[in-house]
Amino acid sequence: MPPIETTIDSSDESPDSFAKSSLVTAELVSDPVIDAELVPRWKRALVSVGRWSLLLFLALMTFGFLCSGLSPDPSAIFDEGDAKSVVAQDKSVDDIGAEFVAIALNDDPATAIEPVSLRSSDLKPSTNAISRKSDSELALVAEKLSEQWRAELDSRGLDAAPMADWMTVCRRLSLALAGTGLSLEEIRSLQRLPEADRVETHRERLLNSERFHHYWAERTARYLVGADEGPFIFYRGRRFRSWLTEQYAKNIRYDELVRMLITAEGVWTDRPEVNFHTVTFDSGDNAPDPIRLAARTTRAFLGVRIDCLQRHDDFLGNVSLGDASWIMCGVDDATMQAAAEGDAKYVLREGTQEDFHSLAAFFTAATSEGVQGLKDKRANYEFQYLYADETVPVEPNVPFLRELLPPRPENRQDDSSDDDSTDATDESASDELGNAPEVIELPRYLSDRERLAYWLTHPENKPAARAAATRVWTLLFGQPPAIETDYGFQVGEVDNLPLDSPPSPLIETLTEAFIESDFNIRKLIRCITDSPAFRVSSRADFDVTEQHELAMAVFPVTHLRSEQVAGAAIQAGRIKTINRDSSFLVQLQQFGSLNDFLKRYGDLGEDEFTQQPVTITQRLVMLNGKLINETASPNPILNASSHIEMFAKDDEDVVRTLYLTVLNREPSERELEHFVKRLTAESREQNDPPTSRKQEITDLTWILLNSSEFAWNH
Repeated sequence: MPPIETTIDSSDESPDSFAKSSLVTAELVSDPVIDAELVPRWKRALVSVGRWSLLLFLALMTFGFLCSGLSPDPSAIFDEGDAKSVVAQDKSVDDIGAEFVAIALNDDPATAIEPVSLRSSDLKPSTNAISRKSDSELALVAEKLSEQWRAELDSRGLDAAPMADWMTVCRRLSLALAGTGLSLEEIRSLQRLPEADRVETHRERLLNSERFHHYWAERTARYLVGADEGPFIFYRGRRFRSWLTEQYAKNIRYDELVRMLITAEGVWTDRPEVNFHTVTFDSGDNAPDPIRLAARTTRAFLGVRIDCLQRHDDFLGNVSLGDASWIMCGVDDATMQAAAEGDAKYVLREGTQEDFHSLAAFFTAATSEGVQGLKDKRANYEFQYLYADETVPVEPNVPFLRELLPPRPENRQDDSSDDDSTDATDESASDELGNAPEVIELPRYLSDRERLAYWLTHPENKPAARAAATRVWTLLFGQPPAIETDYGFQVGEVDNLPLDSPPSPLIETLTEAFIESDFNIRKLIRCITDSPAFRVSSRADFDVTEQHELAMAVFPVTHLRSEQVAGAAIQAGRIKTINRDSSFLVQLQQFGSLNDFLKRYGDLGEDEFTQQPVTITQRLVMLNGKLINETASPNPILNASSHIEMFAKDDEDVVRTLYLTVLNREPSERELEHFVKRLTAESREQNDPPTSRKQEITDLTWILLNSSEFAWNH
């Protein structure tokens, strides 16, 4: 179409004519203005529906992400190392939403959430999770522990409580291995298995989960480096805990872990195990403090306190050192006979200053080299003993079983100027080792710290293995095992196991099994949790006394530690299991809630196994604290109480599901009748003012979270 041109008559030069012609031109070259009424109404309605549909779709996607992102698919929470291989074939992760929550709340085992691939007959154990039933060694240990447990009770004239139900034992396992209670998802999954397989299956799932690796790494770091932040520049606590997590994930041998810690070299940011030494830099003048390292080593790896020997000899008989008869193993009959007859070499003695400082001398071999981190040199330690006039050199030595300590080689120069003399020393040492087949496995040269690590991890060093077994026992039971003392049968201490008190038959059997299993921590956990001492109930039809708990005739009722209370409360607010694969929002909320709760509730730090009464502040934090209120309050996106309200089929199902979620047990008939009655419309109308069903469910959740049963291991 040709352009339209306007012509203006030159003879007509009036202003009106010029304005008219300009208006015509503007109308032709500009876009036409369309009146909204000319657009069909159905098109405008369609655009509006499209916009709202897009908004609704985004909202549903967000809701689905928050709900399904609480954890991965149902199979992944139980075998996080190989999660993708067991995903159900008939249900994808994207299908998990409100329907999943509804199924999870159903207590019918036929419709539980567990995939078919996780039935006991189809469950394929990994190399790190071998079933105890196929391990004859563990079966023999369990039988021996059962006989010793029964013999101990008979010797004391005590009756034993019946064995606990599977759900109680699984709760104990979750609290000990992951620091939380059972999730409703885990309970529904275990209900699909035969009852005889539920405890073992749950334990193996936990041992191979990241929750166990992270939780036990945190507990291990507590007694290795303490709960303090340490020096700002030279200590990286998070790196150290992450490194420990990796070691637990790899199921590394305990003796190898100890060797790496004692002989660590390098920069603390590149070699996280070096933080075991650098945490003492604040008191060691920018170098490892041998005094603190010696005290930490004896407590953590030997279970012996010799701190008081730093300043003076033992005058009160509190520290007994030497070669006690019960620690003699791997020796001939003549040596055992000499020990039994009271040979002076095998009689315990009082500790001296030399015992402490000769042990501290090993750690002066770790010297700080600036940006190069820790380097290993020959130990050079001097100390002025009490009542002495001057300092004297102290040779590195150990307080007992000194025949297990490798001999110290001739002086080896640390610089490279005397390579010839070094080679000569190595050759002579090699010749000596060649003539001594009993030490042929030792390398040509052992540094001072390597000598200490070799002694600490020697299979014949029973006190070191006993300390490890006692530590694992304490983490599982919540309190150390009982010991016989001059004041009677009483609870022991996890880091104060005197050599003059032989361990109980149970601990001695576990110690020997730990050594024979090549220091396998997971096998030790299986041995302990298979014993009747761990499976027995805390309730009995007779009067339970302190002696019953000390002798393990009943399971000891212990107050949960701070992190366990917080972990159990956070998990009780979710239907699905919270782990490292949960959504970022859930993990962030868990991290913030946990730190805030621990700050207000209180944390005992390294003394976390010291049994103390519940304080008024702790009760107030539970009654009025933010964590408990947020867990119980209505929240249709995150909280379990709201999900239960929406998807439970009736009031009875609401009460049963809340008890399973919070307390990990079924309610009694009396409890069920009482709370179901409170949820009825007639009962709610009688309240002043009347309450809603949602409010009653919130109150019930709050009551269960604040019950004494929730905060105690039983």
